[in-house]
This record gives sequence, C-alpha cells and structure tokens, in this order.
Amino acid sequence: MVKLFKTKIKYYQSLITSISIFLLAITQISCQQNKSNNSRITIASKGKIESLDPAQVNKLLAIQIINLLGDPLYSIASDGSLKPILAKDKPEISSDGLTISIPLREDVLFHDGTPFNSEAMAFSIKRFIKIGTLNYIVDGRIKNIDATNPYLLKLKLTRPSSSIKGLLTSINLTPISPKAYSEHTDRFLNDNFIGTGPYKLKNYSPERQTFEVFEKYWGEKATNSGINYVSFNTSTSLFSAIRTGQVDILLSNSIDDGHRLALHRLSKKNLLLEGEGPAMQIGYIALNSNSNLLDKIIIRKALSYSIDRELISKKVSYGLREPLRTLTPPILQIKKASIWPRYNPNEAIRLFKKAGFCDNKKLILPLTYRSNVPADKLLALTWNEQIKRDLSRCLKLSLNGVESTTIYKQLSEGVYDAVILGWTGDYPDPYAYLSPLLDCKKIENTICKSGEAVYGGTFWGNENLQNILDQSELLTGKKRLESFIMIEKIAAEGASILPVWLVKPKVWGQINLTHPKFDRSGKLILKTLKKQEHE
Repeated sequence: MVKLFKTKIKYYQSLITSISIFLLAITQISCQQNKSNNSRITIASKGKIESLDPAQVNKLLAIQIINLLGDPLYSIASDGSLKPILAKDKPEISSDGLTISIPLREDVLFHDGTPFNSEAMAFSIKRFIKIGTLNYIVDGRIKNIDATNPYLLKLKLTRPSSSIKGLLTSINLTPISPKAYSEHTDRFLNDNFIGTGPYKLKNYSPERQTFEVFEKYWGEKATNSGINYVSFNTSTSLFSAIRTGQVDILLSNSIDDGHRLALHRLSKKNLLLEGEGPAMQIGYIALNSNSNLLDKIIIRKALSYSIDRELISKKVSYGLREPLRTLTPPILQIKKASIWPRYNPNEAIRLFKKAGFCDNKKLILPLTYRSNVPADKLLALTWNEQIKRDLSRCLKLSLNGVESTTIYKQLSEGVYDAVILGWTGDYPDPYAYLSPLLDCKKIENTICKSGEAVYGGTFWGNENLQNILDQSELLTGKKRLESFIMIEKIAAEGASILPVWLVKPKVWGQINLTHPKFDRSGKLILKTLKKQEHE
C-alpha cells in the first residue's frame, strides 16, 4: 500500500514537471510572438492605396509604399550625384550621348525567387513605356533597350538627354518580376507587387496592407519585423491615433495644418518624435490662358501681383508651408530663387485698370480648389478675404470645391479658369518640374495645342521657353541649371502659373522608436525604423 502510494506520488510529480515544462515552452513561444508582433511598425495616413502597380501609381502615398517593396536602379546621394542601388556602378554614356550602359548587380532576387537581370529590367521599362500613367516622363527619349548581356543594360536614346540620369531614379521604373507579371504586360496589376525590395506584400486591401521582411533581400536587412499600413478617413482620427499610441508612425499627407502645428508642439515637448524631409512638393494656381476670361496676359499678370503668399502661409499653415515664388524646389537650384513677383496690390490695381476693370466693373474669377485637400480650401478662403480687404474694387473670387480626381480628369478639357493644384517631380531634378508643367509640342501664338501644358490646364506655350527647355537636355552642370532659371523667368512673364508655397514632408512617431528619417527624394526610410527596448 505504501509502495503504491509512493509510486503514485512520483507519477504525479513527473506529470506536474512535464506540464510545467510544457507551459513554460508555450509561454516563451507566446512571448517571442508578442515580441515579434511588437517589433512591427504600424503606419497611418489619410487616403486609400488604390493600386500597387509602379506603372500606375502617381500619388505620394502609393509611391512611399512601393518604395518598401522595390528598388530603383539609382538613388540621389546627399551631394546630388547618382548612387547605385540595383545598378552596380554609375552609368556609362557614349561620346555622342545616345547610348547609356548600366551594369547591374548579380546577387538580386525578386520576391518570387526569380533572378533580377537585364531582361527583367528591360521588361519593366518597356511595360512602363507602353501602359504607364506617367509614361510621358520618358518623353520618347528611349529608342531601344538592349538586354543581350545578362547583367548589362543598354539604353539607346533618340536624342542626348542630361535629365535621363534623374529618370533612372524614378520609382515608376522599379523592376518587377517578368514571371509574376507575364499576364499583365498590357494591363495593371493593382492588388499585388513582386519586386526586389526589403519587404514583400503579405496582405492587401485599399484601406490596409501588411508587409513582411524579405529574408532573401540582397542589401541591408530591415531592423524591424514588418510594416502595417492603415488608412484613416479624417485628420481628426489620424491625430487621435498617434496621440493615443494606436499607431507608431503618422505621415503628414492630407492632415490638417492645425493638427500639424499641434503635433509639432508635442514634439517640442518630447512627447512625440518629428522627422522632416526635403521640401519637394509645390502648391500652385493654374490659370487657363485659353479661356475667354484669362486669355489676356495683362489680366494674368495683375493676378500674379494679387496674392499675398506670406499672409497665406501664416494664416493657412501657421508658417509651416514656406512661401514660394518659383516652380523648382530650392534644394534643386544653384541658389534659392524668387522669380515670380511679390504681392503688390497697387501694381495689381494699375494692371486691372489698364485691362478695363475696377470700380464700375470687377473681374469675377471662378477659383476651383480640391475639396478633399484641406489646405486648398483654406488657401482659397484666405486669398478671398485678402482680396476683399485690398482689391475689392477690381477683383472678386467665386469659390468652388471639386474632388481632386474629377479635377484631374477635366483639366485638359479647359473646364477651369483658375484651379489650385500641387506637384511633386517624379524624380529629384528641375526638369521633372518644369517639363510636366510647361512643355508644349504644338504652339499657336501663345496657346498650347498639344503637350503637358494642355494636360496641366494652363494651355500656355512659348516658343523661346520650349527651345531652351529642349536645349537644356544637351547641357550639364551650372549651364544646365542657369537655363532652368531662364525658363522660369519666361514662365513668370507668361503668368499662367502662380506658385504659392512649398511643402516639406513630415512624420511623427512614438518616442520608443528610432528617429524617423527621409531620403533626398522625400520618401520616409522605413527599413531602419525599430522600437527601442527599455529596461
């Protein structure tokens, strides 16, 4: 009996020990999983990601996401030079400027395991030229793509092009797996992405995406275990999410400037981290030079003197958006330029009178703003109040809010007399700002009949400006940058575009993160973000 009792005791002791070991193992696994989950970074912004196809994206948020999943051939280094990424070295340009040879890395895999090589790069560029939403940035410069050598890509150009180097940094030319996109050579693949980047897509919906670390990434591995992106509908919900710790990182896209200011103040109190990138986005007003209302240059010039940028910056953005009198961000200039005229109500009145307005006759200008961009509406309201105060004898604004997608569709139809817009170059180069806003292939008098000025809604063209823009492709260094200044001076005289302000990308993060940083092209560097471990 005693012997049986001792045997049972040993059995239960052994069972308890086994259960304890099992429970300890489960606890450790759970802790590891929680630690892994906690090391993921959750990013929030306003706006849905409708497509992850590099041939289709044109919005800043989608470009930021694709930057997670893919790599460009080159990036722009801090000194403005080309930094090889998927390329192994800087490009070689033939003496006649018509052939560009790009050596490629030989240790790169796509997320589906297929190798990256010259054929894959050629496939991606050809696909973008064929169906890309922004394929105009290539502008017919590439005549042929030679991929006969597996790790040497040769671009045959139709004409010498100094801006082609900047184009090679464009996120739209991010290589994609020919195998994965074999059935999408002539149509977009919106809900997937198979690239070479440090993360790969795990789950996708327009409102939420999940990215996991790509273990076979060729370069420096991510320091976090993955990225979650979530969309919020309002600026208020975004503000609340970062304040309460619901998200780790908040991107500044489309958040109200009042909330920007509040978050900036919280960062000054060390309650949040704040990161700031180079100012690459410009805000401007496009004036339709082909409309019956604004076809006279004297009226457009009067309007160019009628806008108080300093007041607008102060009232709308609390000084966070820098007043801008150029179309090219200062970071891309020889020195900071201010080419468009300053606010001068007396000169505006003089010109309006010369055009037959003031006192008994006012110019009634319909001003359209993007209703889904909070800053646009505030800009319109502030300019309206400023005009009522200083120029009510001559000018009256009629405000109209329209959703941005509708505006973009109708710009080339000449629907809008004046419309508030924003622009970020597809790559960090002055040409990527001036060509999309001013380029015109067919000009009659000063009206653009075919070209980017039509798609941009200004319908303004100038033969001298176009010649200098074309000739800039043959120039390098200081002479090239000086030619861009000449272009902007001619554009300022034409007064079909009024630059208003410059926007710096900002990000706010929880204080347990490493400090967020941006690259030179204004994209947040996500793979170096991680949560700090505290005792």
